[in-house]
Amino acid sequence: MPLGLTLLAVVSILLLFGLGQNILDRMRLNDKTALFFMAGIFIGGLLPDISLGRYFSINIGGAIIPLILVVYLYVKAGTRKEKTRSILATILAAAGVYLAGKLLPDDPETMFIDPNYVYGILAGIIAYLFGRSRRASFIAGVGGVILADLAQGLENIIRNIPAPISIGGAGALDIVVMSGLLAVLLAEFIGELREKLQGGTDKKHMTFDSAEFTSAMGAEDKSRHKEEQGEKERDGNEQKNH
Repeated sequence: MPLGLTLLAVVSILLLFGLGQNILDRMRLNDKTALFFMAGIFIGGLLPDISLGRYFSINIGGAIIPLILVVYLYVKAGTRKEKTRSILATILAAAGVYLAGKLLPDDPETMFIDPNYVYGILAGIIAYLFGRSRRASFIAGVGGVILADLAQGLENIIRNIPAPISIGGAGALDIVVMSGLLAVLLAEFIGELREKLQGGTDKKHMTFDSAEFTSAMGAEDKSRHKEEQGEKERDGNEQKNH
């Protein structure tokens, strides 16, 4: 079984046992939706590519369903800043994969590691470095690989290179799955570590207000200020009455 499908099967089993729920929550996904998309990618990856012309084809599990998931998560992104980061990270991840394809040897047998693994790891790392959040990192990891395939196909058309391009097909599905999972895992574990190192003591003075952590000291100051304002108003009313 290809690596990408194996990873999907393992992650699906983990989700069925309730593991990874925190990650899904932060990505605005529930376990049923996540399993639905993973099942679609798994089944779609086993189906033949859909022809888009003489040299172009697209795979359902390796490109179409992952793109639908990417759009879904992009719409769910919390802020405009996160959306902007996800687009930038996607472009940079695509550029990294595209350039790696130019620099790596043409014969995969000369390498000690499968080049698809290199592409997946590279895309995942770049996606995390510039995406930062779990959602943006996943969007960039998956979208970057698919965008790199499109860029290579356009280059072939411009340069009249008669080489077929399967978007999300063949080994590309492995890269898509690997890069997306790696980006999310990096964002989760490194993000958690940074939060503990930077906010472990500060959060003692934080309070959860309007879906955000705010300073408890600041909240106390605001409360005290409101009380003082109320006392002044009461004193003013009493003086007017007298």
